[in-house]
Amino acid sequence: MTAGQAETRRRNQVEELCAAAVRALSGDPALHFRARRLHRGREPLPLHAPHLRQSADDDLMSSRGIADGIALRLTTSDAALHRCLRPSDPAERGIFELLEQFRVESLPPADMPGMRRNLRLRHLRWSLEFHRSGLTETARGLLLYTVAQICRSRITGEPVVEETEDLIEATRFALAPSLGHDLAGLRRHRTDQKAFAEHALAIARTTGVLLAGAEQDAENEGDPTDPRFSLVIDFDKSHGELIPVATAGTSRTLGESGAAYRVHTTAYDREQRASELVRPAMLAELRERLDRRVGRQGVGPGRLARDLKAVLAEPARDGWDGAQEEGLLDGRTLAQLISSPTERRIFRTERIEPVADTLVTFLIDCSGSMTAHADSVAALVDLFTRSIELAGATCEVLGFTTGAWNGGRPRRDWIRAGRPRHPGRLNERLHLVFKAAETPWRRARPDLAALLKADLFREGIDGEAVAWACARMRARPEARRILLVLSDGSPMDSATSLANDPHYLDEHLRETVLREESTVEIRGVGVGLDLSPFYRRSRVLDTSVTSGYAPFRDVLGLLALR
Repeated sequence: MTAGQAETRRRNQVEELCAAAVRALSGDPALHFRARRLHRGREPLPLHAPHLRQSADDDLMSSRGIADGIALRLTTSDAALHRCLRPSDPAERGIFELLEQFRVESLPPADMPGMRRNLRLRHLRWSLEFHRSGLTETARGLLLYTVAQICRSRITGEPVVEETEDLIEATRFALAPSLGHDLAGLRRHRTDQKAFAEHALAIARTTGVLLAGAEQDAENEGDPTDPRFSLVIDFDKSHGELIPVATAGTSRTLGESGAAYRVHTTAYDREQRASELVRPAMLAELRERLDRRVGRQGVGPGRLARDLKAVLAEPARDGWDGAQEEGLLDGRTLAQLISSPTERRIFRTERIEPVADTLVTFLIDCSGSMTAHADSVAALVDLFTRSIELAGATCEVLGFTTGAWNGGRPRRDWIRAGRPRHPGRLNERLHLVFKAAETPWRRARPDLAALLKADLFREGIDGEAVAWACARMRARPEARRILLVLSDGSPMDSATSLANDPHYLDEHLRETVLREESTVEIRGVGVGLDLSPFYRRSRVLDTSVTSGYAPFRDVLGLLALR
């Protein structure tokens, strides 16, 4: 068994154990986890609080804390009453949802001390991830984090997280006059949902006003809205909407036999500059079409570049500033000190500047079904490519497809060879370079328009494409490497699936992502599809939104993850 297969089996076992715990505690036999999300039948249940979101990094104890929190919400909260009381403002609703979750987590049965321990450990893990991600470095992030800490502490009677206790002390003291009365009410009425909600609503409104004020202050100072902030107020946005999940089964060929992924022949594989496959006149027409689409999007590269710099840049040494009144003694000014004993500007300080030493690669699925999203994806990638350069980082745009439908020449060679069993991948791999990392956006503008040429889109062999993109990234000097895979479905090559088994390419993609994540940060951007079965960090992109900043904010949220 490979390391990837062992990791997949471990995840499945954890999900099964947690689902069994939720079913036992709630008495609902229809509950089950799928793609790290609790479902009742085929419908995903809402995520009422950000600390209930499960990731592939969670161990068994953390996952059990999530399961116990969900079970308590199902059994001790009146969902109909909660819907009637919750506010409509997104920020206020996020706080209100969080406080109700804290209320139910304060009510575990007395004969289940392990449940209380699981809930505490889960809250601790989420708190430390929140803090170490850098979110508490923003005014809004610190405000929301402080409110969450002091409210949970008051409701459950447990202390705040020790590591951040000093950090939140000043904000906690400032909030005391406005929240003190309602904080006491939360603890007093935690067994009465309706009475508790009155105090929770008051805290949500007060916090909402403070958050709006903090956002206004940031705008007045010229700072962009921190894209990571969307990760904080993360109540269920998709409740009532059934987002399809990518299908990802286990390959019998790779799993049962323990065989490695195979390729029947590489003789017809190509790596090609995409613009070479498009006539120059057509490429110019496609660029004009793409420019019109970018214009309708209404997003300025300057704003996007500022947001990207906030996410990608990290402090770095950039020389020294001399003639300072404090700092380190500057040896070059000692003679000046002797001649002018009263001189105070004899120190120097190290200059720290934000530097985005990052390579962001967009790997675009150029399978046939993606043609429906070509305009939206091309506009998004074009704007991001330009803005990433303005932010001081490096960007590369790659694509993957096949050279033919239904196998092409490799399949014909396989047939001539007598159709041997389990031949592996049976198609002509075609990897496309729309923009190389060393090519500036201005020179790559025409090439990016090739994303709109529909007949380049055929079938998709995702695992090999991810490995290829990661190999290109490792050959670059940037300190941080982020790969964004944009796709609207599972890997699909009809000839390979028929000759091996339907999930042959699925299994290879999962194994490849697990292997490559040791050197490259890989994110899945699902175009109308949840890609979480393949990528532990993923977002669903709504390409029906043809203008505005929302799709860009979703991608920025992925880039902000560490």
